[in-house]
Amino acid sequence: MSSDLSGVPYTDLVAEMIRRLGDDPEREGMLKTPERVEKAMRFLTHGYETTAEAVVGDALFEEHHNNMVLVKDIEMYSLCEHHLLPFFGKVHVAYIPNGRIMGLSKTARLVEVYCRRFQVQERLTEQVAQALWDVVEPQGVGVIVEAHHLCMMMRGVEKQNSVTITSAMRGVFLDDPATREEFLHLAMGSHRPLSR
Repeated sequence: MSSDLSGVPYTDLVAEMIRRLGDDPEREGMLKTPERVEKAMRFLTHGYETTAEAVVGDALFEEHHNNMVLVKDIEMYSLCEHHLLPFFGKVHVAYIPNGRIMGLSKTARLVEVYCRRFQVQERLTEQVAQALWDVVEPQGVGVIVEAHHLCMMMRGVEKQNSVTITSAMRGVFLDDPATREEFLHLAMGSHRPLSR
């Protein structure tokens, strides 16, 4: 293969990777693997194709609610940019409106924009916080991400029970200790699940 791979089909690159790792991409079980890998990777990185502004759209509404809005336990799946292995967990996102609220489902969509890219958890946390800060223009924003990293679990140190927690704050969440404490208590405290 030439060093310029821009014109090489993705499936050929996957087949070559399989060969270099010691298997045969032509054997029965692997015949469609390059196509499946391409489809999976395009899905897992589709966050590059959109923006925070696009997913929020017109779902901003005038509302004089001046207390915290918290969407907790948003499932998150991403790919570590260092090893292209998954990391996954939960995201807790809160903001205090400043005359406008955002449709609740848009919070999860904001998380998707940034987790469906090659990432590090620290940047992901900051990007979600900054996007909400820029798009909604609230009084404050708080984001916490809790995740397990397969690059630590499957390889390297092989620590199965470690959890990485990152946070990002803006506005009153930084300036007011009581607001920050309320957010941390609501996001990280134990609670009874909703009855079904």
